[in-house]
Amino acid sequence: MRVAKFGGSSLASAEQIKKVTNIVQEHPERRLLVVSAPGKRDSGDTKVTDLLIELGSKAWHGQSYEAVYETVVDRYRQIASGLGLGESVVQEVAADFTERVQFAADNEESYMDQMKAGGEDNNAKVIARYLQNEGVKAAYLNPYEAGLLVSDEPGNAKVLPEAYEHLYKLRDRDEILVFPGFFGYTPEGKLATFPRGGSDITGSIVAAGVQADLYENFTDVDSVYAANPGVVDQPMEVKQMTYREMRELSYAGFGVFHDEALIPAFRASIPVCVKNTNNPDAEGTMIIAERAQDQTPVTGIAADEGFSTIYVRKYLMNREVGFGRRLLKIVEDEGISYEHIPSGIDDTSVIIDNSQLTAEKEERMLTRIMEELEADDAHIEHGFAMIMLVGEGMHETVGVASRAAQALSNRGINIEMINQGSSEVSLTFGIQAAQADEAIRGLYEQFFRPSVVGTES
Repeated sequence: MRVAKFGGSSLASAEQIKKVTNIVQEHPERRLLVVSAPGKRDSGDTKVTDLLIELGSKAWHGQSYEAVYETVVDRYRQIASGLGLGESVVQEVAADFTERVQFAADNEESYMDQMKAGGEDNNAKVIARYLQNEGVKAAYLNPYEAGLLVSDEPGNAKVLPEAYEHLYKLRDRDEILVFPGFFGYTPEGKLATFPRGGSDITGSIVAAGVQADLYENFTDVDSVYAANPGVVDQPMEVKQMTYREMRELSYAGFGVFHDEALIPAFRASIPVCVKNTNNPDAEGTMIIAERAQDQTPVTGIAADEGFSTIYVRKYLMNREVGFGRRLLKIVEDEGISYEHIPSGIDDTSVIIDNSQLTAEKEERMLTRIMEELEADDAHIEHGFAMIMLVGEGMHETVGVASRAAQALSNRGINIEMINQGSSEVSLTFGIQAAQADEAIRGLYEQFFRPSVVGTES
């Protein structure tokens, strides 16, 4: 059995959906189809999920929402028309969104979950109907019916262990099942969505649940690339990579997957193949547990912006038992998680994601650090990017850090922080965010185009 997940760009129009149905029918083992909401048809378009967020926000706050509602329904009308489906399908979609707008929720988060999930849910119903009209034995499958049970955390749901037992029973079904991504249900029957990018999470969970032979993740590129094609001209395609490499790169801002998306498949040792809906014959990228090492120690380079550093200095900090624990407790008390903690004997830094910060939190933390830890200095600096080199071959290769530092130096980029993971699969540099793209280009030339910088390959 294969589980095939299709992203928003693969399902943005009737033309794209026809491609998807052809792909599904090409291989009899593709029996579970996980779908996203319709994405952008072109660069000037808007994703249906974004439209639903706007619709839900307006409705919840008592604002006029009719124009956005009509825009959403019209997207499905165009899709249904292009697939040769009748107006009755559109009316069903419209009735569903009307019900969602009128949904009585205890809080805005739960209300918005209902709204956002409508994109995937209605798309799954439309696609299942199209497959049936084409003579394919297919059925829409609601996540609650399938037993996809999740925690009661709106917008941040986590799969419950018992869900996998329920999902395994889907192996007994003999039709193609069209499964909406992005959401599940609590044991009490309350809908809850995964974080953004949640359809990838659903696909991974379903693949693990049915113990698929392969999880295929279809997108709009032929493979995973060694660097962002929008930054590096014609970067190398990565034919194979390990779970660890993909996880590290996703965390560092690789756009292929949300950094948590593939964990269920990884844990179940389900191989993952990234393929292109628009070019399904392309080999794609296989993500597996182990792979043969090639001559390049670095598999990929990724960057993510939006980081800040809490800088703390205190003389003889290294002699003070519990200093780090108390510092992190202050950060924890503000509900903030940290990314890295580079330190010296008299100073330390806590690197955090900007999205967790507010001016009030910053002031409280700095006040407590100065008063409770009796620090000599404490301040917060903003505007950092994390550049990550990832590769299973790095720990066996001498001089990777030296070459990386030289590449950044050649581009006039100052390194603010260096951190090597204990597994030695990743090497992270903190730099000014404004220099992130230049840093990626310099590192790519160093490790993938060594002749450009005069280094022997």
